[in-house]
Amino acid sequence: MKPNPDDLLIFLAVSRSGKFTTAAQALGLNHTTVSRRIAALEKALGGRILARAAGGWEVTELGADAVLVAERIEAAVGALGPSDRAPDPITGVVRMTATDGFSAYIAAPAVARLRREHPGLSVEIVTVTRRALQQRSGLDIEVVVGTPQVHRAEAVRLGEYRLGMYASRTYLADNGTPSSIEELTQHQLVYFVDSMLQVDDLDAPRRLVPTMRDGLSSTNVFVHVEATRAGAGVGFLPCFMADRHADLVRLLPSDFAELLPYWMVLRPDSMRRPAVAAVVQALREETENRREELLGTWAK
Repeated sequence: MKPNPDDLLIFLAVSRSGKFTTAAQALGLNHTTVSRRIAALEKALGGRILARAAGGWEVTELGADAVLVAERIEAAVGALGPSDRAPDPITGVVRMTATDGFSAYIAAPAVARLRREHPGLSVEIVTVTRRALQQRSGLDIEVVVGTPQVHRAEAVRLGEYRLGMYASRTYLADNGTPSSIEELTQHQLVYFVDSMLQVDDLDAPRRLVPTMRDGLSSTNVFVHVEATRAGAGVGFLPCFMADRHADLVRLLPSDFAELLPYWMVLRPDSMRRPAVAAVVQALREETENRREELLGTWAK
């Protein structure tokens, strides 16, 4: 029994989103229909094409072969557009995760620029600060801090960014400007919640000034910036975010200049999609174009 081409296209949507419900919404079907068509495809192929994973579904080895065939069907159908112009291959949804700061200042402008040329492209960005996942069901791209330890994935180094100690001018006027690490420990730290920090590379303040007490902690780096501006304490902030604000002063730059790498992690099959490849290239170009800003040498 040969597989139904429609079932292969439905399976392709599930393989990209990692969820039956998401694929069903994108295709204008209900969850039951998608589930039934996947079951029919597995029967036709004689094996499982999807396996349960954390947060969704992952394609099996047989499923990976089916994805290749489904992509060729998708490309063939897409070529049936008006004869006077070739269809734009950079369309569809690309799903990615990245840290808050990278998402706002690197990914957002990169995607905006790309969408001006390819309006059929849609990018979903989930902001999160964590290690790279071992199972990335439904994700095309992950951007993480620190070298990822992953299997069955491609890891690409994007660039580096620098963090430093900052305080607001008002805070320093009220509390004095620390001129040494010893004086800095008399102030309170604005940074990540220590017990919830998943990325070892981001533990620099606790390593460099272990006696510095936490003043305000958050899982969101934008909260760090705004809390520091509001005078909640001394913030350990990405320079490319803090240097945008004239009311923030960098402290002890020779002592605190932590340099951390951004890495991009891709599913093995993701780069076969023109839309994913285009987003990856846009992120690489934007990171390179903002290199000085990321390193803290951006002129105000």
